Amino acid sequence: MKTKQQYALPEEKLRFIEPIYATLARELPDGNAWAYEAKLDGYRCLAGNQKDGVTLWSRRGNLFTRRFPEIARASEKLPFETLVDGEVIAIDGDGRVSVNALQHARPNAHLQFYAFDILIHRGQRLLSVPLETRRELLAEVLDKVSYPVILARTFNAKPEDLVRAAKELQIEGIIAKRKGSRYESGRRSTSWIKYKLNQCQEFVIGGYTPGNPFDALIVGCYEGTALKFVAKVRAGFVPHVRREVYNRFNGLGITKCPFSNLPEKRRTMWALTAGEMENCQWLTPNLVAQIEFTEWTPDGHLRHSSFAGLRDDKEPRDVVREG
Repeated sequence: MKTKQQYALPEEKLRFIEPIYATLARELPDGNAWAYEAKLDGYRCLAGNQKDGVTLWSRRGNLFTRRFPEIARASEKLPFETLVDGEVIAIDGDGRVSVNALQHARPNAHLQFYAFDILIHRGQRLLSVPLETRRELLAEVLDKVSYPVILARTFNAKPEDLVRAAKELQIEGIIAKRKGSRYESGRRSTSWIKYKLNQCQEFVIGGYTPGNPFDALIVGCYEGTALKFVAKVRAGFVPHVRREVYNRFNGLGITKCPFSNLPEKRRTMWALTAGEMENCQWLTPNLVAQIEFTEWTPDGHLRHSSFAGLRDDKEPRDVVREG
C-alpha cells in the first residue's frame, strides 16, 4: 500500500468540505473488498484545527464549535491545517447511544466524537487517497488527541456476525466501506453502504394535532418540490420531551396545509382525511424529526411510527424517502 508521501497531493487550506454520504441498502455487501464500522446515531461533524483555533462544522457547514465545547477543546491537539470527519454521539444514563439525549443536552449524557476519516492533513488534500491510507493517517493524528475524540474502529468480519453484535449492543446499524475507495465529497456514494437494523429516517414536521400540549406530529418527506404526508406520530414521547418539542412550534403556525397529498380520500388507520384535518394545526415545514417505524405500507404511510428526536443538523428540503 502506498504511503501518503507516495501520492502527489494538492495543497489545501483548512475549510469546510461537504462530507460523503452513505447509500442505504437492505443487506450488507460481503467479501474482502469491504471494511465495516459501527453506524452510530448522532450528528455528522467535521473538526478542523488551525493556528487561530478549532472549528466544528455540521454536515451542511453550520457551526457546531460552541455547541460542543469539550469536543472542540480536545480537537486542539489535531495538527494545524487538518480536517477530520466523524459523528458526535451522546451516551445516555443507561449506556446507550441516544439522539434524543444529544438533541436536548441531557445532563447525564456523555458526548463523544467518533472520528472515521481525514480529509485534509497538514495542509494537503486527501480526497483522492485510498481509504486504507486515510485511515492510517487518521490513527496517526488522533494518537495525541484525548477523549471525548475517539478513533472509530473498523471490523473485518462476516456481515451476519456484525449484525448480530449490533443488535446485542442496540446500535443503529453497520457501515460498509469499499477498500481502496476515494472520498467523494457531497455525493451519496455506493462506496459507502449503510445498513440499519430498524427502519429509521428523518421526516419533516408539517403540523400536529392538539393535546397536552399536542397529541401527534404530522410528518412527511419531499418528492421533488412537493411535501408528502406519511404519518401521524404519537409514540416515543415522555412529558418533558413533548413540552420541549411543542416549544419549538412557536412562530411556525400557518393556516394552509403544507402537504400536497392531503386530504386523503380513503379512510385507513394511517390516513388523514378532510374531516380529520379540521382538527390539525399546520406549521411552516422548518423542523426535522427522526422517526423509527416498522415498515412502509403499500400506500406510502409509516406503520408503527415512533418519535426518536429532533434533527437540527438536517435541512428539511433534503428529506426524501430512503430505501
